[in-house]
Parts: sequence; C-alpha cells; structure tokens
Amino acid sequence: MDKTDPPTSFGVFKPVGHTVIAFSSPDSMKAAIAMLLTQGFTLGDMVTYTAQEMLAQAESNLLTASPIASVGQELNLVKAHLALAQQGCSFLVVHADDDAKTGFVDAVVRSQHATSAQRYGRFLIEELVEQVPGQTQVFESPDRGLDLDVVEEKR
Repeated sequence: MDKTDPPTSFGVFKPVGHTVIAFSSPDSMKAAIAMLLTQGFTLGDMVTYTAQEMLAQAESNLLTASPIASVGQELNLVKAHLALAQQGCSFLVVHADDDAKTGFVDAVVRSQHATSAQRYGRFLIEELVEQVPGQTQVFESPDRGLDLDVVEEKR
C-alpha cells in the first residue's frame, strides 16, 4: 500500500486486505512492528501514519467522500480515525493475506493494547478491539454514530 495514494472506495480510505491499528503510545506501535517482523512480515507489508498524517488524510477524505460512502462503515471509520489522530494516536496499516497472518495481526493488536483496530474486507469491516465490554459491533450508518467511543486519555 502506498500512503501517498491510499486505496479508497467512494472517496474514503478503504484498504481492503489490510488491518488498520491505532496506538496511543509510539512504543506500543514500535513493539507491534517488531513482533510482526519476527513472524515473517516485512516492512513492505506495513505502512505507518503519524497522527498528523492520518489527520490530513481523514480531513481530505471527509471533503471528497461520495454520499454513497455513508451507506457502510467507511465514512464512520474515517471520522473515528480523525478523532483518534486528534488525540495523538499513530497508526499502523498491515497487509495480511491469509488466515495465519491475520491471526497473528489479531494477537499483536491484543498484546500491544491497541486503541482501535479494523480488518478491512471487500464487503465487511471487522472491529478487532471491543470498545464496551459485552457489547458487539452494530450496523453502521452516519445516523447511528460511531462504534468507537473516543475519550480523552490521561498520558
């Protein structure tokens, strides 16, 4: 994936075949990258975004989004990424093209206490970090708001 020309659908970020992971700590993101490298991932499988880079991308997506983008989760996730970037989160986008790789990415998300993570499929975007204990992901639309509850963290 090339972050200078990110994959989009209807004008918003949609990296099919990738997992987008937000970290509140740069050290957690560095540890996640190191773990992935030990499992056969390469730096070419990963793209990092600083908070400022994701903020710029999300703001651009909000300006170029097609009305059709509001039908699914994509637009809500752009808004969630914007909010996380405003809080200073950095992002790691990992390409994982088989079950073994996606399973390991899931384990890294849990072990490094990611703030947020989504696996982008062609028709489904799976939330990997449970936001409210006991509550599952729900149908998305702009009217329903975000699955992600973005709260200010103490650092």
